Amino acid sequence: MDAFIDDKTKQLCIIMEFAEKGDLNSLIKAHREKRTEIPEEKIWNVIKCSVKGLRDLHNLKIMHRDIKSANLFVTANDVVKIGDMNVSKLQKQGYARTQTGTPY
Repeated sequence: MDAFIDDKTKQLCIIMEFAEKGDLNSLIKAHREKRTEIPEEKIWNVIKCSVKGLRDLHNLKIMHRDIKSANLFVTANDVVKIGDMNVSKLQKQGYARTQTGTPY
């Protein structure tokens, strides 16, 4: 990931990895519309990648606080990436005292 301010427009530009297969929510909707099932192997892959990503965040004392299918992105190689960190919080002294996320 990289970021820079465009001199001409004075806008912040963020460069991120592209998830060719979009978000998990869109994938689920596509299967629902076609009345097809997501193969069990792919479901386990989503779970495995998501848990590993959450483990890495938690090891860094970061709480995502808005995990949902729309915030899980799938690459061309079926690697699932956690995105949308805008309400994440760095834990201090083991506690986070605010409530936030999609319902709020």
